[in-house]
Amino acid sequence: MKCDRCPKVATLHVTEIEKGQTQELHLCEECAQKYMVTASPEPVSSANPAGMSESELEELERLVCPHCKLTFREFRSQGRLGCPQCYTAFRDELVPLLENIHGDTQHVGKFPRRAPVDSRKRYELVRLRNELQAAVAEESYEQAAKLRDQIQSLEHESADAGEA
Repeated sequence: MKCDRCPKVATLHVTEIEKGQTQELHLCEECAQKYMVTASPEPVSSANPAGMSESELEELERLVCPHCKLTFREFRSQGRLGCPQCYTAFRDELVPLLENIHGDTQHVGKFPRRAPVDSRKRYELVRLRNELQAAVAEESYEQAAKLRDQIQSLEHESADAGEA
């Protein structure tokens, strides 16, 4: 997650409660030190996410989900989307947000520790084949060649393990 005051990675997360309103601050080391020293900290308003200008706020107000009528600005203040169609309506704004928070936009999941190696290899093959299809569709042939080689290597390992 990024700092609310600069582009660095946030390491301190502060929740302020004032007059029944909760407000979260995400700060890097440097901004956190300034925040702690300042007698009257300048909070980041949830109505004005990340200190945006009025024109940027107006732009957020114009982004509306056609299904549930939730604005992107309302989503930023509430932290919740209104319906599944919001993911499509706010896609351009959500992708960088998800990458910032989670480091990626795709959930990978986990395997049980006792899962058989064969299951893991099959899952990896399916994942690589899907990535290969996407790379070919995007005409990223260099990436596609690397993926093809990885798939062939895994298939070769599986064949060798089957013979043993």
